[in-house]
This record gives sequence, structure tokens and C-alpha cells, in this order.
Amino acid sequence: MLTKSAMINLGVKAPNFSLPNVVTEKKVSLSDFAEKKAFVVMFICAHCPYVKHVEKELAQLGQDYQNKNVGIVAISANDTQTHPEDGPNELNKQAKRLGFTFPYLYDESQKVAIAYQAACTPDFFAFNGQRELVYRGQLDNSRPENFLVKTNGADLRTAIDTVLNDQPVPENQKPSMGCNIKWKQ
Repeated sequence: MLTKSAMINLGVKAPNFSLPNVVTEKKVSLSDFAEKKAFVVMFICAHCPYVKHVEKELAQLGQDYQNKNVGIVAISANDTQTHPEDGPNELNKQAKRLGFTFPYLYDESQKVAIAYQAACTPDFFAFNGQRELVYRGQLDNSRPENFLVKTNGADLRTAIDTVLNDQPVPENQKPSMGCNIKWKQ
């Protein structure tokens, strides 16, 4: 079911988390990124056609920013009872296949997704150095059904770059659209 981002209020603080990385099995926490000037949280999964449409761009984004003062994590929170293809083993395969340079975390309890008010996959949140929300919404204007608009990450990249350059992030932000997060019953 097509779902849009909740578009929560800008300025809210990044909720804390401590989740296992599906590749290394080590816990990753918000505090691990305390020294980063910008911090990005992406709610994604393995099965969603909207995520599949942008997953190569997400990998490229991670590569482009890995040596900059940016922390990035991807989190999957889908219920694996209804969507076993979004379990840690499949997420691990997705991360390795795409060469993700950022931690890919599994939120089995869904508490982190709830705290971030994530609504869909993909859903993007960017924070400044004080961990205040400065961007929430879409990666870019591309959509799986529109092959004329290429995936380039323009909206999220603009948010990251403005934070890195100590500029205010434009407040005119478009919601992300994708599959709804598969909540536990």
C-alpha cells in the first residue's frame, strides 16, 4: 500500500537507538555518531519495490559521504512473520550485494521505527550536529513508475550538504513515498 512520510516537525531530537548490524552482528547506537556534523537515518527493507528502485543510489550515497563528516545508518523494521524476506539474513545479502558502507540495522521490536515516526520504506531523516531534525522526506523526485526521472538523491544530498556547509536546510520538503512499514499485529 502506497504510504507517504509522516513529515514530523523539524527541530525534534533524534531518538536514541541501539540495534544489531545485520552484517557484523554488533550493536550500533546513536552515540556512535556523536562526532559527526550530519547524521542520516534511512528506513528501508529488502522487498519493497520503492526501495529496490533507489537501493543503488543509497549505496552510492554511502560511498560518496563515507569520508565526510556524516554518519549514515539504514534500519529495517518490517515484521518478519508477514515479510520473511526482510529478516536479517536477507538484509545482510542486500547490504553485501550493494556494497553498503553504512551500518544496516534490524529493529525487531519496531520501537525505533515508532520513535522516529517512520511510515514507509524508504523514509529519510537528516539531523544536524546537535541531532535536531533538519530534513525528512524523499530521496529525490524519481519513482519506480517514472523512468524519465533518474535516481540521484538530490533532495537528501542537498540536506546533507547544507548541514556540512553550516547553511539552513530548505524547509520546503516533499514526503517520501513507498510501501508502508509492516507493523506487527
